[in-house]
Amino acid sequence: MRFGAAKLKTIVEPRTYFIRTFGCQMNEHDSERIAGLLESEGYERAHSPDAADLIVLNTCAIRENADNKLYGNLGHLKPLKDARPELRIAVGGCQVQKDKHLVIEKAPWVDVAFGTFAVGELPRLLADRESGGVPAFEFTEHTDVFPSALPARREQRFHGWVSVSVGCDNACTFCIVPSVRGPQVSRRLGDVLDECKRLVEDGVVEISLLGQNVNTYGRDLDGRPMFAELLASMDGIDGLRRVRFTSPHPHDFTPDVIEAMAGSKTVCEHIHFPLQSGSDSVLKRMRRSYRSARYLEWLHDIRAAVPGVAVSTDIIVGFPGETDAEFEDTLRVVQSAQFDSAYTFEYSIRPGTEAAVMPDQVPAGVVQERFRRLVALQENISLEKNTALMNARVETLVEGPSRKDPARATARTRTNKIVHVPGDGLQPGSFADVIVKAAHPHYLEGEVA
Repeated sequence: MRFGAAKLKTIVEPRTYFIRTFGCQMNEHDSERIAGLLESEGYERAHSPDAADLIVLNTCAIRENADNKLYGNLGHLKPLKDARPELRIAVGGCQVQKDKHLVIEKAPWVDVAFGTFAVGELPRLLADRESGGVPAFEFTEHTDVFPSALPARREQRFHGWVSVSVGCDNACTFCIVPSVRGPQVSRRLGDVLDECKRLVEDGVVEISLLGQNVNTYGRDLDGRPMFAELLASMDGIDGLRRVRFTSPHPHDFTPDVIEAMAGSKTVCEHIHFPLQSGSDSVLKRMRRSYRSARYLEWLHDIRAAVPGVAVSTDIIVGFPGETDAEFEDTLRVVQSAQFDSAYTFEYSIRPGTEAAVMPDQVPAGVVQERFRRLVALQENISLEKNTALMNARVETLVEGPSRKDPARATARTRTNKIVHVPGDGLQPGSFADVIVKAAHPHYLEGEVA
């Protein structure tokens, strides 16, 4: 089934929509496409579910308690649906691709369900729901058209997500992405660059390149990864100031990619470099294709080539069979790696993955105690890293008012560190040099230079 562009014949006046997004940046990218599709059909954005004629939940199947979040949210929407039968509820994304018809069986008040490969079918499905009077759904297992070919409504005018590939060819035992996103399929280099140029012409100054395993981009096209070539080509886009990318796999962070980062003026001095575990035996059970010593060697090479690079990572605590000694290995590697920040997760069973049926699942209390120790260690390291920036002058991109204090602005450094500054006169999308005045584990405070 190809992405469609069916018009909604039933719309006679502007209707409103509200989208709630769960999960990763790929889902955020998909939600921007969903919003673009709906607005091209005459819908207008609502600022709350209560004010919407259509509510869309874009789901995740990777994060902890993804099932509970989906069905909990659908449960909360049922009274709204009962009170307003004309309200339409649509659910899409990875959890829907995994559960398929189970979603409508468990929540029969859902009007439309669509999987990860059927984002573009939403207008047709809504029209089918109106004409047929019964739930409409699409769970195709592949697509010939990238989400980037669809219209988008960006959340930030100055930033754009660009999908370079979808799917993943790895087989990590804890991950369900290959099941819900399929094998890797890359876009042609020219198509990616054309989209980036159009975004810059529309006012974008920062682009984030997306892929489930972004640094193997192009391998399925020409038999070799083309990610380094892509990074080098981004410098040729006039007006583009910053390039980010996520998420790479350490094994595929090859010397040519490091060289491209080091030689680029637009690629930011930040990498997300997922460790997952510091224990070699756990890494083997995870089916990660590296060991801790090699990981640290790669990290050393990157830091040597890109001075001042900031490094974030992913770490899972309590993977099946993890012993005290294996967890201590993780603490040792984290201490050695000196990450700027880490996304830390307590392992939870994801049905459909190999790890879900592994023996020796670690008791929840043990996992929680280890998690607290890891977070405490990393927060100390993050604070030391940020404290080293005191009184430094850093370039920031202003993102908008702080969510906690509208009188202050939230800005971001090239190294992906959040800086809160007095907000007078600072417009989203503008650049400001900032002097760092205070440091905390998760953010900085500063004054405009």
